[in-house]
Amino acid sequence: MAAAAEAHRVIVYGGKGALGAKCVEYFRSKNWWVACVDVAANDQADANVLVNMTEAFMEQANQVTSDVSQLLGEQKVDAILCVAGGWAGGSAKAKVLYKNADLMWKQSVWTSTISSHLATKHLKDGGLLTLAGAKAALTGTPGMLGYGMAKAAVHQLCQSLAGSNSGLPSGAAAVAILPVTLDTPMNRKFMPDADVSTWTPLEYIAELFFKWTTGEDRPASGSLIQLLTEAGKTEAIPV
Repeated sequence: MAAAAEAHRVIVYGGKGALGAKCVEYFRSKNWWVACVDVAANDQADANVLVNMTEAFMEQANQVTSDVSQLLGEQKVDAILCVAGGWAGGSAKAKVLYKNADLMWKQSVWTSTISSHLATKHLKDGGLLTLAGAKAALTGTPGMLGYGMAKAAVHQLCQSLAGSNSGLPSGAAAVAILPVTLDTPMNRKFMPDADVSTWTPLEYIAELFFKWTTGEDRPASGSLIQLLTEAGKTEAIPV
């Protein structure tokens, strides 16, 4: 389905994951045209760009960039929501350190870097780019080195994009969310005894993105926004 000229449009990078799928669903419910970028298709999206799994960053980046350009043509989007990512642990002595550090870099830094370049090509003036950081990465993460390094890099990227020569369109904003734990089916499965009243609902984030995209309470570009949930109530607190 082609992007209609008069429609509001959004790209959800990682749109097949738990948070991404919720964003696709929410923006579709508002009658937005939604494109999903992920390793698997989301049938709820209007269009899908499938990411080829590869060990080479440039190969993946060029493939996604080319396919998104082919999909959009001259059309611009209101927002690019990069919600790709994942979690893996490992201290400096862990056997899985190299494997998990590599995975974290691919899931968080590759996707955020590609999303940032896509924003320079396809985001409207005044548009929004969101990136997925993590509150944990504001300090040391000795038991999850790869995760902490990757998320800290995303924070740095977000702050750099706020600079005047970053390449983002005029008036566009880059904002990173820094959640603690998201209330996903996978987290509930692996942490069945956890206090879920401190987990951030996916719906809250989808609604927050929609507000920011439409100009409501949008933080300044470069902002790192902690999502802190207690007793089932979530607040968005700048770092």
